[in-house]
Amino acid sequence: MPTYRLDIEYDGTDWHGWQSQPDDRTIQDAIESALTTSLRFPVSIVGSGRTDSGVHARGQVAHFTPEKNIDEARLLASVNGILPDTIAVRNLVLVKESFHARYDARKRRYRYRICCTPLAIGRQYHWFVSPTPDIAAMNQAADALIGEHNYSAFCLSNSETKNRVCTIFEARWHDDTAQDTWYFEVTGNRFLHGMVRSIVGTLVEIGHGNRDVGSIPALLKSEDRRNAGFSAPALGLTLEEVVYDSFK
Repeated sequence: MPTYRLDIEYDGTDWHGWQSQPDDRTIQDAIESALTTSLRFPVSIVGSGRTDSGVHARGQVAHFTPEKNIDEARLLASVNGILPDTIAVRNLVLVKESFHARYDARKRRYRYRICCTPLAIGRQYHWFVSPTPDIAAMNQAADALIGEHNYSAFCLSNSETKNRVCTIFEARWHDDTAQDTWYFEVTGNRFLHGMVRSIVGTLVEIGHGNRDVGSIPALLKSEDRRNAGFSAPALGLTLEEVVYDSFK
């Protein structure tokens, strides 16, 4: 059967995350419904990974396998005409039959945005943090996240994921283009449930002097979520990119 890749962008503010749920509005359900309406047969999609309630995406990837070839341009226009304004399918393309949006992903890149003075425009995509934290201290602490580690200390304690080992390739705070706004860029092979938000919350505690700069290695070694900081709010987090070796 043919396999099609979807590149998806969404504002997660009013959605209960990516994954289909019986009683809540989810991104997956909305896209499956739009595809089913357009193609006139049931469609299920597989995403590269979950995003939590309120989390956004610019680079979510999914795939589906209909029983026959479709007119890609026509379907793309139809689906976007059905979807609400907060979800957009940016691209729809035929790929090799073996492509799998989740299992073929090699890297995932997230960005978490904070503002240290109040914003009116863009407030729904930034966590307001005051006073301005010590960004240099946060970057010094974040260096300890690089590499392969067990990230149980930054994973929701009730997560069903058994394998808590991830490899982080990049973890750094950057000055954004707007005044007094910053973003945390983190790239890894995989991420656990709540991992990025708990890392950000912990780093902000360090930036505010409420936790030692050198505390990250001990947190990782403890493998205990109770030892890390609070979870930053969902609104600042965006899935920016999912990287594959090849998908054609």
